[in-house]
Amino acid sequence: MYIKFKRIIDIILSFIALVLLSPLFIFLACWIKIDSKGPVFFKQKRIGIHRSNFYIYKFRSMRSDAPKDTPTHMLKNPKTYITHSGHFLRKTSIDELPQLINILKGEMAFVGPRPALWNQYDLADERDKYGANDVLPGLTGWAQINGRDELPIPEKAALDGYYIENMSLIFDIKCLIGTVISVVKSDGVVEGGTGTLESNNEDE
Repeated sequence: MYIKFKRIIDIILSFIALVLLSPLFIFLACWIKIDSKGPVFFKQKRIGIHRSNFYIYKFRSMRSDAPKDTPTHMLKNPKTYITHSGHFLRKTSIDELPQLINILKGEMAFVGPRPALWNQYDLADERDKYGANDVLPGLTGWAQINGRDELPIPEKAALDGYYIENMSLIFDIKCLIGTVISVVKSDGVVEGGTGTLESNNEDE
């Protein structure tokens, strides 16, 4: 029952947010275009509900020649690819705002397990144990405010499972408030140094 109510709330809030934030979107689009060559938006294939695939939207924060399908924290030296505007966008998580479009389209929710890259089969398989692939992925989630990039896959999937078991309006509000706090403190963000450039491509 709550899932249907949650979807209605997501539609209303994402529409309102897109309207109110449209001036900011226009400003950021101009900044990104002036700052570096390439498109304003970055699209990337992700794993959605029931392990279906969809394309997630972000403001482009890296150069157009950056790898495409490897998590940024797995790159050897990601800072060489991040644009000047991208440093600000990523630090504040403003680069994620275009996912409001994904939410309005019904591909994502405000709160849920963060959508894995299409080739992160290990994370998807681990989430299957908890039914975490059977809900819409979220703009933010319980795992996001409890470690984010620093979490090993089993722990991340377990936290996603905990969210599924305790999903409610109060819990969603808790996740959203926790996200704001995490963004302000920049908790759990790892920008590279543990991986190699050869590992496929990049996740903004």
